[in-house]
Amino acid sequence: MSDKKKVLIVDDSGYMRQVIRRHLESKGFEISGEASDGSEVVALAESLKPDLITMDLSMKNLGGIEATKLVKQAAPETKVIVVSALGESRFIKEAVAAGAHDFIIKPFTEDRLISSVKSALKMA
Repeated sequence: MSDKKKVLIVDDSGYMRQVIRRHLESKGFEISGEASDGSEVVALAESLKPDLITMDLSMKNLGGIEATKLVKQAAPETKVIVVSALGESRFIKEAVAAGAHDFIIKPFTEDRLISSVKSALKMA
C-alpha cells in the first residue's frame, strides 16, 4: 500500500485544478480525483477516501462551504483546505466554522499551498 497522501481537488476552474495538481504532484502527493462542482464532492470523498480535499468556494449547484460541511459529516477524518479568491473575513470564518483546516486566498504561492497541506496532514 502506498504511503503517499491522497488529495481530491475541487474547483470549477480547470486551470486552477491543473495548477494545484502540478504543485502537489511535484511534492509527491497523489491526486486521487478532481471535481468541478461541490455536488460531486461527497460521493467522491466516500469512494476515493482522500486524506485531504482542496475546496473552492464559488461553484455552481453546491458551494464550498456547504460541500465542506457535508464532507465533514460523511468523512470527518478527511481534512479540507478552502482555496478561494473570496478572501473576505466572513468567508474565512464560515469556512473554518464548516470544518476547514485552512483558507488559502487565490492567487497563492506553491509554498503557501504545500505548507498548508503539510500542516493539515501533520507532516514535517
